[in-house]
Amino acid sequence: MSQPVIRTITLGLAGPHPLSGSRLADAATRLRVVDAAYRQAGYEVQTVRITTPPVFDDFPGRPDELISYARRLQADLDRLGIDHFSLGAAQATRRNVLLEQIAVIEELIPDLPALNCAVQIATAQHGILVDAVEPTARTMLRIARRTEAGVGNFRFAALACVPPDHPFFPASYHQGPDALTIGLQGAGIVTAALSHGNGLDPASITVRVREALITEATPVVRLGQRLAEESGLRFGGIDLSPAPSVDTSIGTAVELGLAGRFGAPGTVAVVGAITEALRSTNLPTCGYNGLMLPVMEDAVLAREWAEGRLRTHQLLACSAVCGTGLDTVPLPEDSSIDDIAGLLLDTATFATRLAKPLSARLFPLPGKRSGDHTTFTSPHLINLRLP
Repeated sequence: MSQPVIRTITLGLAGPHPLSGSRLADAATRLRVVDAAYRQAGYEVQTVRITTPPVFDDFPGRPDELISYARRLQADLDRLGIDHFSLGAAQATRRNVLLEQIAVIEELIPDLPALNCAVQIATAQHGILVDAVEPTARTMLRIARRTEAGVGNFRFAALACVPPDHPFFPASYHQGPDALTIGLQGAGIVTAALSHGNGLDPASITVRVREALITEATPVVRLGQRLAEESGLRFGGIDLSPAPSVDTSIGTAVELGLAGRFGAPGTVAVVGAITEALRSTNLPTCGYNGLMLPVMEDAVLAREWAEGRLRTHQLLACSAVCGTGLDTVPLPEDSSIDDIAGLLLDTATFATRLAKPLSARLFPLPGKRSGDHTTFTSPHLINLRLP
């Protein structure tokens, strides 16, 4: 088996905002050092990223200043060659300013391509902030209409019970001292582990996937720990969520364990067995650490969606035993604010009732109705026919 692909090396920066140009330059230098070390060790590294505490907390009541700062950030990131930067998540616990903050987001995403952000619409302590759900849904629709083919929602999500300090975007935000986290593109590891299965056997699936992850991820962790120490960073852990790509499907892995098509009876059992493997390695983990099922980043899921066999509530059923919720889910242009808000509420209800992190990254598609094909030019998204 070849060495695993690293989807992201993510550097979490302690706040507050605004971050100076020299602070960003130092962060970029640290990331280059870590990136080079992993590449020298033979790993493919897809992206390096910076995540920060929620910017919204540092500009209360000053939306014009926040927008100006975000534009300056984009210019600095362009100069430094950093393509992925998280502004953090507007938090439901800040009820007095949250609704104002949501309205600013549609000004940040469309024209500033390095920036990511989110809205935390629910927490375990405070429950669901229902007043934030409809504005968040409206923001998704407006971002879709202001970006080519609606692709801006690739960089925006609604969160529910999602903690800080994890590597995957757009849900990432940071808390605490500067830290290094790693996210694997691990669908290939899981697929290889299940390629010689004996039918639906959840216990066997867990054992095989866990052993493969320990074998493949342990060297990644050890190198990350050493590099973090040398760079004066805290090592925040590895997110073992087996992220797929357009070429490597986590849906294929599930079908191998199922010995049938994704969505057939037994799918939730296989998803749960893989998740149990992810969460029982004894490696220092962070983030979702659960199965990712992004519809338009995975060839099998895209196929099932286009053929009408996969729907949002099947994905949510899987999320009850894994993570991350609803991810890159395409929606026709006639989806209303109420339709989108309902999906956000369903996701938040699962998260709060089950006390687990979930998110919703939804893609309303301007000009696309049932039977139409999507027209994304992003190499990270699979085009499909809307059923």
